[in-house]
Amino acid sequence: MESQKLMGQSALITGADSGIGKGVAIAMARAGAKVLINYVHNQESADEVVHEIKEAGGEAIAFKADVSIEDDVQAMFAKHIETFGSINILVNNAGLQKDAKFLDMTLDEWNTVININLTGQFLCSREAAKLFIKQGVKNEVSNAAGKIICMSSVHEVIPWAGHVNYAASKGGINMFMKSIAQELAPHKIRVVGIGPGAIQTPINKDAWETREALNKLLTLIPYGRIGQTDDIGKLAAWIASDDADYITGTTIFADGGMTLYPGFADNG
Repeated sequence: MESQKLMGQSALITGADSGIGKGVAIAMARAGAKVLINYVHNQESADEVVHEIKEAGGEAIAFKADVSIEDDVQAMFAKHIETFGSINILVNNAGLQKDAKFLDMTLDEWNTVININLTGQFLCSREAAKLFIKQGVKNEVSNAAGKIICMSSVHEVIPWAGHVNYAASKGGINMFMKSIAQELAPHKIRVVGIGPGAIQTPINKDAWETREALNKLLTLIPYGRIGQTDDIGKLAAWIASDDADYITGTTIFADGGMTLYPGFADNG
């Protein structure tokens, strides 16, 4: 049986009805955490994740909230506390893309991505931090008062033409994560970023659904395979555990070497 390193803890995971968020929710439930599955549109998919976790013996609920709306976020955290009694882990995973060339990008396309990807992390992290400080450290549960995981991307460091709103949001997440980590560390709250590379999810289906597209993508990945949601899920569960208790204020990249800039491998 897999180690239950998160037993007795609960995790709120935004955008957990599909893709990386779903992978994180399943991995954390597998590690013993009770989880809230946040979604904004697809209740059926969220309910399926809850069902999968319960079938495996875990505890989970689904809750609809737009992370860019303050009232929604506060209602979601209230529901989490009402259901599970406390909160130990927040995973800021909700994110989207609205791609366009820079000169063609509309203000709405810019604002939508920044509001969900960056402002959503601000609103959720602020609510979580308030609760973590109020609860304090319970050593029988965790060495930390709380853990915040900020889902970022390799594009917090790799520029991405045609995706300036997305790349800007991820670059913002990097400095947001570091700044709140600095501020919250004295409260025994850890804040860590995860920078996935190319992960096989619906958001990037065009990049892997054909052999030609996948082969082109793999030229950017020295390790020679596309990532899976479980790669990120297992990393998130480890970060949230006391095994990673001395880690805060940094991004851990899980990208098969994409941040090694493979285009320079034979051009030194």
